[in-house]
Amino acid sequence: MSVPVSYYMILSAVLFAIGVAGVLTRRNAIVIFMCIELMLNAVNLLFVAFARHLGEGSGQVFVFFVMAVAAAEVAVGLAIIIALFRNRETVDVGEVNLLKW
Repeated sequence: MSVPVSYYMILSAVLFAIGVAGVLTRRNAIVIFMCIELMLNAVNLLFVAFARHLGEGSGQVFVFFVMAVAAAEVAVGLAIIIALFRNRETVDVGEVNLLKW
């Protein structure tokens, strides 16, 4: 007995919606970063579900590469957030205006 793909699609859509809501409503850069990672994991779940449903391994390989890129993105993003905190002493995205003249 296997779980239908539609259940995975619903779960992935809910996780993605939670991530979008977090990105749009939160002001803390670290929380926004975690919501972006939640959206990436929702997409990865969908890739794996469809790969299993179709009986192919290409979805899992694609997820592996997405996770590798996400790990690099986290490293760079956290370095930027730490540098921002050292200069401005805040991680609130509303108070950051580095690109303004």
